[in-house]
Amino acid sequence: MLGSLRSIVQEVSTARDLPAVLNIIVQRVREVMHTRVCSVYLRDKQSGNYVLMATDGLHSNAVGQVHLAPGEGLVGSVVAREEPINLEMANSHPAFQYFPATGEERFCAFLGAPIIHHRTVLGVLVVQQEQQRRFDEGEEAFLVTLSAQLAGVIAHAEATGILASMGKQKRETHFRGIAASPGVAIGHVRIVTPQANLATVPYCLCLDVDSELALFQQALSAAREEIHQAGERLKSELSREESALFDAYISILDDNTLATEVCDRIRQQQLCAPRAWAEVMLEHVRRFETMSDSYFRDRAADVRDLGVRVLAHLHQQQQSERDYPEDTILVGEELTAAVLAEVPRQKLIGVVSVKGSANSHVAIIARAMGLPAVMGVQDLPYETIDGISVVVDGYRGALHIHPGEELKRRYNAIVAEERELARNLDYTASLPAETTDGHRVCLLVNTGLMADVVRSRERGAEGVGLFRTEVPFLLRDRFPSEEEQREIYREQLESFAPLPVTMRTLDIGGDKSLAYFPIEETNPFLGWRGIRVTLDHPEIFLAQVRAMMKASLGLDNLRIMLPMISGLGELEAARKLIERAYRELLEEGYDINMPPLGVMVEVPSAVYQVRELAEHADFISVGSNDLTQYLLAVDRSNSRVANIYHALHPAVLRALQEIVTAAHAEGSKVGICGELAGEPGGALLLVAMGYDMLSMNATNLPRVKATLRAVRQADMERLLQQVICMDCAEKIETTVNAYLLSLGLKGVLHPPGIQ
Repeated sequence: MLGSLRSIVQEVSTARDLPAVLNIIVQRVREVMHTRVCSVYLRDKQSGNYVLMATDGLHSNAVGQVHLAPGEGLVGSVVAREEPINLEMANSHPAFQYFPATGEERFCAFLGAPIIHHRTVLGVLVVQQEQQRRFDEGEEAFLVTLSAQLAGVIAHAEATGILASMGKQKRETHFRGIAASPGVAIGHVRIVTPQANLATVPYCLCLDVDSELALFQQALSAAREEIHQAGERLKSELSREESALFDAYISILDDNTLATEVCDRIRQQQLCAPRAWAEVMLEHVRRFETMSDSYFRDRAADVRDLGVRVLAHLHQQQQSERDYPEDTILVGEELTAAVLAEVPRQKLIGVVSVKGSANSHVAIIARAMGLPAVMGVQDLPYETIDGISVVVDGYRGALHIHPGEELKRRYNAIVAEERELARNLDYTASLPAETTDGHRVCLLVNTGLMADVVRSRERGAEGVGLFRTEVPFLLRDRFPSEEEQREIYREQLESFAPLPVTMRTLDIGGDKSLAYFPIEETNPFLGWRGIRVTLDHPEIFLAQVRAMMKASLGLDNLRIMLPMISGLGELEAARKLIERAYRELLEEGYDINMPPLGVMVEVPSAVYQVRELAEHADFISVGSNDLTQYLLAVDRSNSRVANIYHALHPAVLRALQEIVTAAHAEGSKVGICGELAGEPGGALLLVAMGYDMLSMNATNLPRVKATLRAVRQADMERLLQQVICMDCAEKIETTVNAYLLSLGLKGVLHPPGIQ
């Protein structure tokens, strides 16, 4: 039945709307399983009941008329149990309920399987037979498998149908994705779709090869200029590293190999230029799309974007001037940084992408520009929502389509509170992060882009707790040279001098891969990443630490930090290489000091070796995001399990306490650079545990500082003792938030979003 399964799923995936999807399902399943009846019941979101929406075998006039609550009838029992029910004599079952309109009284055998999507029972798929028999295990397994396969398709089709009718009904609908850039944006959608389609270029031979070659070169030049202008428009918003992304686009167009492939097809096969270009670009796109690495898959969007731009010029299409509203929310299937640059900056307030991750280029740019962004909204039928009012919740990774007045009121209140809070907290910039009873804490920032520097200094950062050196590597199509790295690092060190800047050595792998340095693994988060990569490639590591130390000349505010340390051997191996680079620089005449060397504790093994690591390192810093991810076995970039990730999980808090206790026993200072440090409640618990330094996003720094200045150290310690023994994250979060509210600190809590 595997072939039939694939055939049905493929046919359903191409259906035009929800009724077509359901009709295909009931007809094809009845045919494949040789049953007399196949029916689909779907959940009505308003009533919560399950309604007969399609059938092949029951009376057609019963469609839309039969309603069952969870637990009511056999269908309702499937919903309540969330598992199949297989009966040889359905009407003798206690839960059986007869509906005369269906004409099902003559059917005995019943098999119903739940259709579950994101833990919600969307509906029930039912097959029935006249004869008294029990469906065999193979038939039951087939129906269960098919239900699981169809769940996403039905959810998408259902959403499309709801949104298509919004113009009349204005129904409020919610979608989930991945939080990529924090903030709330309330505005109107502007859909971005390619102006030319590579997949639909007709097969066409040319009469004049030279003319086609000339047309191709003209199109390349026009597209190149278009990209250049887009980069220039964003020049004031972005740093040199971020702007390099647009240079990377141009370099793809300048790639002689790419141009040669197209020209060869024009000359040798006499293809017209549009067809030759489309064939070559689609081959490159498919090559990227089939790769297992998420970073490479993200690059497929960039290649396709370039392809359609050139194709538009080949078709001699003029790029139409689009009318963008003042509150533009940019939405597309695969947004790119180049598309982002086309929208006037003063009008763009939010970004939503059906595909992509928090590590995609467009997400990096959105964070640099301070735009709320949600990526990976997989069920969103984006083609249907142009011009519609939406709310983008970048804190929770939520998108609210056609929000009602109450929802908009609540989110407008959040936006107003955020603005007011930002104004009210400005005064804290020059004040120390000190509790009311005099306990001093050092507040640092996490950076990776030059755009972060001004914000960080304005908000009173006492240095950089984490500079992500991989960002300049991600925004290039090759390894940056030692001198290029030196210039980037010098900019950061000078901007914060004399305050300390902690630079993490190259941390690639997992969800951060380089297009020019492929890492293909079945399980990348447990594979070759962080320090493991750089120790295996000392030429990369040495060039980077040399560049860091050269950049610190005359400033002496550099600290080097090693990511993903899982044991003492890695620390010692890295130290030997760093000391070697230091000696080489001294021999070359550089008058520099050996920078402090620290390790990141972010894998479980390091938690239990903190004492040994503290003995051999100059400082300890906890990467709480990865540590939480590893302790809970949750990939935060996976929208299916991201809700399980919780920084206040009891296991996480107990590990954090153990780390700081062990490090202090060896006389080592301990910092933390993760999302938990930027949450007011989390910051209280961390300071109570004894953390000396908290490093966070610059946006959160005033909020955390205001919280610390409103409490006493003894009270924080009592709060910690109260929650450290609790058995679930939700209880801990509720207790911490209640404590903040009791202090009159409602404003410092993150906007709760709409669940």
